[in-house]
Amino acid sequence: MTNENSPSEPVLQRTPLHGLHIEQGAKMVPFAGYDMPVQYGLGVLGEHLHTREKAGLFDVSHMGQARLVPLNPEDDAAVLFEQLVPGGIQTLKHGHIRYSQLTNDQGGIRDDLMATRFGHELWLVVNAACKQDDFAHIASCLSGHATLEVQDRALIALQGPEAVTVLARFIDGAADLRFMQAAWLSWQGADVLVSRCGYTGEDGFEISIANQQAEAFASALLAETEVEAIGLGARDSLRLEAGLCLYGHDIDTSTTPAEADLLWSVPKRRREEANFPGAAIVNQQISDGVRRRRVGIQPQGRAPAREGTEVQNSAGQTIGTITSGGFAPSLGAPIAMGYVAAEASQIGTEVQLIVRGKPMPAIVTALPFVPQRYAKG
Repeated sequence: MTNENSPSEPVLQRTPLHGLHIEQGAKMVPFAGYDMPVQYGLGVLGEHLHTREKAGLFDVSHMGQARLVPLNPEDDAAVLFEQLVPGGIQTLKHGHIRYSQLTNDQGGIRDDLMATRFGHELWLVVNAACKQDDFAHIASCLSGHATLEVQDRALIALQGPEAVTVLARFIDGAADLRFMQAAWLSWQGADVLVSRCGYTGEDGFEISIANQQAEAFASALLAETEVEAIGLGARDSLRLEAGLCLYGHDIDTSTTPAEADLLWSVPKRRREEANFPGAAIVNQQISDGVRRRRVGIQPQGRAPAREGTEVQNSAGQTIGTITSGGFAPSLGAPIAMGYVAAEASQIGTEVQLIVRGKPMPAIVTALPFVPQRYAKG
C-alpha cells in the first residue's frame, strides 16, 4: 500500500501500529484523519463474535490523550475541570475513571471523554476527530490555572471475556483492577497506563504505551491463542450492541446529556451547583422534560435501518431519526439507535422505519441490546 494522495486530499496520519496492520492483512480506510484498519482476515462478523467469545485487540492510538496539571500545587485539576463538564470529577478517588462530556453554553455536547484522577492531576482521553478542538478549548478555558500536556503515545484496547487472562501474563497488577479503575504498571521495564474500561460492553482494558514499544507489545498479545486483531467495523457493531454513543452520530453539539439519555453521568451535586456550560438548559430539561430522547429501536424485519432513516409513528407522522444502525452479529438481527419524540420513547412503543421508501415495523426497546459484562467486582 502506498501513501500517495491527490493534491486535494489531506495526507492521512499513521498510528505506531500501522506497519503491523499491513503485516496482518488489514483493509485500511481513512478515519478521523488517520489510515485505520476496518477489518482483517476474519471479517467484521468473525471479529465481532471473537471479541464477544475470547479477546480482540484494537488500535485506538488515534484517540487524544493528555495530562491536566494545576499550576498551583494546592489546586486540584479535577475541581478546575468541572468548570467544563457536568460530570462529578472531583469526587473521583485516585486511580478511578469517570465518563463525562464537554458541553457548550446551550448544553450541547462538544465531545465525550474519559477522565482519570492521579492525585491532583487528571489523565484525559478524548475522541480522535475532536481532539485538536478539545485540547485547544480546555487549554484556553483553564489558562493561568492549569497546563494541558498533550501526550504522543499509542493506545491499545484488549477487549473480551479472556482479556484479563491474557493481559495478566504480561503485566503484573492488571488483573487487580476493577471496571473504571486505572494504574501505572510496567511491561518489560516500560511504564504503561492500564485502564479497565472499553467500548465494547465486554470486560477489557485500554493500555497507553510509548510509541516505540507499541508494536512489540501488540505483537506479543496477538501471539496469544485467544487474541485476534479487530478493526473499526467490528468496533462499531460491538459498541452499538452495547448501546454506547458514537460522537458525531448519536451525540453532538445539537444534543444535550438529557436528550441523549446520559443523565446518569450528571450527579445531583453538579445539577445543584449548575456551574458547568449549559447547566441552566440541562436543568430545565430535567424539570420540564425533553422533546426528544435517544432510544434503542429493534426493526422487526431483516433489513437494517442505517443512519438518517426516518422514524414515523403508526399514523405516518415523522417522530425521529436513526443515528446508528446495522446488523447485530450477537443477535442475528438488525438493531438501531436514534432520537424520537418524548411521547414515543417508552419501551414497547411501535414505530415504523422508512427503508428504501417503504415503512418497516419496529419497536422501541431497552438499551443495551446485549448484556454488558464489565468487571465491577
